[in-house]
Amino acid sequence: MEPLLLDVRGLEPPEPLERALEALDALQPAQRMHMKIHRTPHMLYPILEREGYAHETHCTAQGDIEVLIWRMGP
Repeated sequence: MEPLLLDVRGLEPPEPLERALEALDALQPAQRMHMKIHRTPHMLYPILEREGYAHETHCTAQGDIEVLIWRMGP
């Protein structure tokens, strides 16, 4: 299944967080979300963990942050 792509680079807080939470509602059970953002989304991480999502974060060579998000468990 193709990941859901969410590019929120350049948006000011709290819009990236709001858009990420809206996109999570649209995820299919086995789908992942690939989020691109210009800063580390520290406020998103505790929400993901509380709601049962796992995540991996990477910094690109251009300095952007990419976060891969998926639901944990079956």
